[in-house]
Amino acid sequence: MKNLYLLFLLLFLAATAEAQKVFVTNYDYQADVKVYEVKYDYQADLLVYYVNYDYQADEPGCWYKTKYDYQADKKVCFVNYDYQADIKIFVVKYEYQAGWRNTAKKYLLD
Repeated sequence: MKNLYLLFLLLFLAATAEAQKVFVTNYDYQADVKVYEVKYDYQADLLVYYVNYDYQADEPGCWYKTKYDYQADKKVCFVNYDYQADIKIFVVKYEYQAGWRNTAKKYLLD
């Protein structure tokens, strides 16, 4: 019984984890989310840290860029102007800085 409970707990945690593997498209009509990179962190909805391996993309804001679109959880397109974007991001230097600043837009990457 204890093993069954542990299995359900692990499955629940895996289903609710916020994996953020992204594929960058060149065209906005191919993207799930349009993104604009801002110059300062206070302008951003999401602070992003790019990780080197896909298993490290387990925290909000930690993104792993995939090579192919079918490997990604979300397809994003970087746009030229902030008014075209669904989410504004700022790339941070350290992983602990990554996370949401505007949680109202969190649903776009869930």
